Formats: sequence, C-alpha cells, structure tokens
Amino acid sequence: MNISELTFDPSKCFIGGEWVSPRKNKTISLTNPSNGQILCSISRGDEQDIDDSVQEARKAFEGVWGNQTAVARGRILMKISAQVMEKADYLAKLEAIDVGKPLKQAKADALALSRYMEFYGGAADKIHGETIPYLEGYTVYTMREAHGVTGHIVPWNYPMQIIGRSVGAALAMGNAVVLKPAEEACLTALAFAEIAQSCGLPAGALNVVPGFGEEAGAALSSHNGVDHLSFTGSVHVGSLVQSAAAKNVIPVTLELGGKSPQLVFDDADLDRALPFLINAGIQNAGQTCSASSRILIHSKVYKEVSNLMRQRYESLQVGAALNDLDVGPLISKRQKDLVNSFIRSGDDLEKLAEGQLSQNAIQDGYFVRPTLFGKVPVNHKLAQEEIFGPVQTLIPFKDEEDAIEIANGTDFGLVSSIWTTDGSRQMRLAKKINTGQVFINNYGAGGGVELPFGGVKKSGHGREKGFEALYGFSKLKTVAAFHG
Repeated sequence: MNISELTFDPSKCFIGGEWVSPRKNKTISLTNPSNGQILCSISRGDEQDIDDSVQEARKAFEGVWGNQTAVARGRILMKISAQVMEKADYLAKLEAIDVGKPLKQAKADALALSRYMEFYGGAADKIHGETIPYLEGYTVYTMREAHGVTGHIVPWNYPMQIIGRSVGAALAMGNAVVLKPAEEACLTALAFAEIAQSCGLPAGALNVVPGFGEEAGAALSSHNGVDHLSFTGSVHVGSLVQSAAAKNVIPVTLELGGKSPQLVFDDADLDRALPFLINAGIQNAGQTCSASSRILIHSKVYKEVSNLMRQRYESLQVGAALNDLDVGPLISKRQKDLVNSFIRSGDDLEKLAEGQLSQNAIQDGYFVRPTLFGKVPVNHKLAQEEIFGPVQTLIPFKDEEDAIEIANGTDFGLVSSIWTTDGSRQMRLAKKINTGQVFINNYGAGGGVELPFGGVKKSGHGREKGFEALYGFSKLKTVAAFHG
C-alpha cells in the first residue's frame, strides 16, 4: 500500500470537525515495522491541542451532539458501521503496515470495529432506568446520563478494536470524545475520524490528537475538563493515568497487562485445544494484553501436548505484514530488543522450538521468532512477567489444586481458559480462577463484542464491551418525586 493513497493528512489533528496542524507544528516520524522505514509524519499534539479538543468536545456535548436523541445517536453509529465495513480492506492495509500484524488479522480488526459500531448503535436507545418502590406518596426512578467529555488513550496493538469498544460505547451514551491514539500507530484512528464525520457525526463529538504519551497523553489524563477516562496499556502508565485523574476526582476505566493461563487437563480434547493454545499466544506477534503466554498442562499429558505444540511451532512462518503469514513483526526495535531479552533470560531453560523467518523477511524489520519453552519454573521471569511478544511457557501441574495455585500465582488476572470435558471441574475452576474472563474449551470466544471484558489485580478495573461498557460510560441519577 502506498501512503499517498490516504485521503487525510496524517500530520494533522482532527479537532472540532476540522483537520488542523498542531499548535506548535511539530511532527513524529511513523515507522513501518515490517521494514524499519519511515511511513509518514504524524502530528505531535501537546497540552494546547488537547485543551482545544476538550473545549470543542464540551461545545458538542452542550450543543448539537448532547441534544441528539438516543435513536439519532444510534443511527449515526449504524452508518459508521456500514462505512467501516465498506472500507474494511483499506483499513486493514493501514493497520497492517502501521502495526505490523498479518493482513488477515488486520482485516478481522476492521470487521470487529464495524461490529462494535453496529452493536452500540443498536444499543443506544436501549439503556433504561428503573422505578423503585418506596414510601407512600413518592415515585422514585433512576436514569442513565452521559458523563460529558470522555478521554480515551488507545494503545498501538489493536487501535481499531479498542476504538470500537471504548469510543463506540461512549458515543452511544451521548458523550463527546477526545481520543489520543498511540504515537506508534494512529493511522486507523485518523481514518475512523474521517469516516465518522462523513456519516454525520457532529463537529466536536469526536476529536483525535496524536502525540507522545508524556505530552498529549499526560495532558488528557490531567485535564480538568474531562469527566471520564479510558486507558488501555501498561501497568506503569495506567497507574500514572489514574493518579492524574484522581486529582480531578473522575472515574477511570483501566485495561492493563496480563499473564493469561490456559489449563489443559488429561481429559481435554487436544485436537480442539491445540489451535487455541498456540494462536492465543502468537496472535499479533504476542502483543496482546490477553495473550496466553502460560500453558499449564496436567503431568499425565504433558509430553503429548508439548510435542504437539513443538511440531506446530517449528512450522510457524514469520514475515512482513502484507505477506499475511502466521506472525508479523513487533511494533518497534525497542519492543524487539525487550522481547529478545526475555528470550535470553530463558537460556538456562528447555527451549522446545522456534518458528522460522520467511525468505522474504526484510533484515531491518522488527522480527522475532516465536519461541516455546518447556517445564518453566512458576517463579521464573518468563512465567511471571508480561512479555508482549510471541513467547509461550509450558508449566506442568499435578492436580486441580496445583493448577489453581499456579494460575492465580501472578500479579495479573485478565483472561484464563480451562480445557476439560468434566463438567463439575469446569464449574469449580471457573469460580476459583481469579480472572475477569474465563473460557471453557475455547479461548476468546471469537472476540465477543457482547462479552464484558476487563481484569482484576494489576490487569485493571472497570469493564468494556457489551452493555457493561455503556453503564461505565454513563452516570446513574436517582429522582425521588413527592406528590402526596
């Protein structure tokens, strides 16, 4: 794809319905992770551009957008959904060259963005309050209202998906949005703004300001004109965002890291399990908060499962995003170096297998071979820390109690999966494993736009996706009327 095909200027911000240069006219070079070459220049927004955006969002919320009916909001989101679907191939190519993920994965993200807009468009007029029986002479009811201006800090690994689940829900509830995409990958965020405007979203209802986290992101987190913040990213930055927001006493939704386990028991259907065990760890080159980097295997089937996974790993092909292989590059040289340092930390462990670089993998691309380690000690760095790369660890366990202890034995609690045909065991473990989502004989449930998503412990708090996101992007008001 030629960057000249873009129908917007990536060096500009989208503020108040207009494409404008950042106040200080600074830019950031955007790199194609498949070859290490410069793609284009994007805007380097800062606190002034964020302030402009917040003011424009406030105008929209107090004006045209805030006075739209729920039905009207929903219809605009449905139009956006249709346009995203129509432009899915274009958006997928943008995401592939920007993030580095294989084209088929990028296409799935574009379709997911369309589905989020469809879901939230249909749900916009279906968030109801309730009446509460109370004292004689009173009628008491509740209603849900928009927060006002919501800030969204979106990471580089899944821009379209996370825009869909957070911005879509916020707009459906009538909030006006300021979006700060990651400086490493923001092209689809800007393309989404262009699509939304073409579908009739009023000026100021959506504003997009690319820039560095320590400049634009910090300004958005601390701005006293923002009424709610949504952040997806690292634990370290998430704690900074929450601290900044706390000074303005506003709610924050945090979706942070993960060290998600899959538990494989001796009665598991291995033919069904194998693709999930591997794909959940290598998708998007392992750069996924919910990536399954720990595979816990019952000792009775450890040898069989490890051999099956080893054989599949040895056949994995790594290459440029547009070549659409099993695994693409990491987002940056910094991330490549970080993941390689994790792999080196396992030099004293059993390295079961590595994937293969394809012949056309460009030397300057940020490629890392998917790596599988066997019999990793539960307290090892590889079994405790989030790697954010295509690295998986196999850990044997003795029985249910041992499996539960290992599964819960990290600082994280985002996603888990249980592979067993024993129905009683499924229910016992679903209760005892401490994660925000538990999948039984599957992993991820096909994306599940409708399924509430979020973590516990250092994986964050609050929920996105499904109706729970709509509740999070609204505030509850109780009205008690005395009429005698």
